[in-house]
Amino acid sequence: MSDLVQIVAVTVSLALLAVVLELVRRRKLTEEYSFIWIGCAAALLVLSVWRDILHVAAHGLGIFYPPAVLILVLIFFVFVVSLYFSVVISRQRLQIEQLVEELALLEAEIREMQAESAAVAAGHVVPGASRERRQAADERRLGRQ
Repeated sequence: MSDLVQIVAVTVSLALLAVVLELVRRRKLTEEYSFIWIGCAAALLVLSVWRDILHVAAHGLGIFYPPAVLILVLIFFVFVVSLYFSVVISRQRLQIEQLVEELALLEAEIREMQAESAAVAAGHVVPGASRERRQAADERRLGRQ
């Protein structure tokens, strides 16, 4: 690997590390996700600084141009990070769906309570109606889970 390529690789790795740390400092990136990016930047920095590791990895993989290993490692890390974020997004989507269902049930209960209080104020009381509605709502909730 030529000195210019090595200097560029080290500079890019350090810049990535600095950007991640700055995003964490400004609270734009949480610590949970920053570990992934810090690990990526550190791995690229190690491969950029020590030519021997890069040459051994390139020889072992059958790659004739050792700096191409850096690109391969970078692509691998981007793939891993994308997969991790897909899992996080999927989990959050399920949580949002559950919250929406719970909110709908709570709103229905509030409407029932408002209707009951209006009926009490008007003098139209039906004994046991609220208990029956609550049981029906519980059965619907259990049926969805």
